[in-house]
Amino acid sequence: MKVMLVNGSPHKAGCTNRALEEVARTLEENGIETETFWIGAKPVGGCIACGGCNTKGSCVFDDAVNEFRAKAAEADGFIFGAPVHYAHAAGSLLAFMDRLFYSNGRAGQPNVFRFKPAAAVASARRGGTTAALDDIQKFFTISQMPVVSSRYWNNVHGNNADEVEQDAEGLWTMRQLGRNMAWMLKCIEAGRAAGIDLPEQEAGTTTNFIR
Repeated sequence: MKVMLVNGSPHKAGCTNRALEEVARTLEENGIETETFWIGAKPVGGCIACGGCNTKGSCVFDDAVNEFRAKAAEADGFIFGAPVHYAHAAGSLLAFMDRLFYSNGRAGQPNVFRFKPAAAVASARRGGTTAALDDIQKFFTISQMPVVSSRYWNNVHGNNADEVEQDAEGLWTMRQLGRNMAWMLKCIEAGRAAGIDLPEQEAGTTTNFIR
């Protein structure tokens, strides 16, 4: 089993990465393979609602979004992390996730996220982490992904990676998140082995507020 961890910070070795390292190490101690994907430091554009993914099966902008989706197909779980910018998750990660999740499963391509556990992680100097976690977790709930929690909100505090080392409770929370993710993955694997099928999908109807 494998978990992909996404570093949505422009700083490759910053606070967010330090939090993800703690989760990854704990996952590996519990027999789960990990890989960390950094979205990079360049600006990431958001979805332009062009509809091109409906025919192409991937985002029309061929960048880190499509690179990650290819890797995500082989993953069993996900952790998306970001620093707090102005009391919300960093804009680059949100733009990345907008295009990643919107283009997922289009044009006959497999849905690489549905029914796979996911968790959000936020880092901040001081405040805004719970709002940032809410930003990220909404992508999971609309995609039928079980949301993995820890023993507290999944955040760490510090102005740099060295300061995060002083956040003993934050790192404790990251370790428990790793254990909880490993437990959920193993439960899903056991259920699959026992013949428990995935939930039935209903075709349904989409509506808006004027019709």
